[in-house]
Amino acid sequence: MNNNPVSRKGKLLILIVDDNMCFVERMIGLLEEVENIGYINVASDYDEASRLLLSEPHDLILLDINLPGKSGIELLKKIKASGDAAKVMMMTNHAEEYYRVLCRELGADYFLDKSNDFARVPCIVSHMDRGNDTIVANNNFI
Repeated sequence: MNNNPVSRKGKLLILIVDDNMCFVERMIGLLEEVENIGYINVASDYDEASRLLLSEPHDLILLDINLPGKSGIELLKKIKASGDAAKVMMMTNHAEEYYRVLCRELGADYFLDKSNDFARVPCIVSHMDRGNDTIVANNNFI
């Protein structure tokens, strides 16, 4: 059970998994403006993300494909195999159709191009409800 008092008030717990700290800082800056976010964790690789996922349940995981060590694809597989209820938003520069289809098949909820879809993230997140399967429909996949 998550004892974080912010999350019990209906706020989202988010995990950003990306080794590009410029991207992470920019994303945090955008997400800080979203009212329904309680806390943002950051991991820069597969192992760190795995530890954070075990420590507390997250509502949304922003996940890059290209990570040091094991890839974001491997982490996506692990998340979905574990039965974790978190929504997974793939955020990548590898926006080719191959990766889009693969991530969809592996259970990702969103697939966004870091370069072109960056600004859409706050809008998508602002429409999510903690503990609810509400997802904003978009044409970027899902």
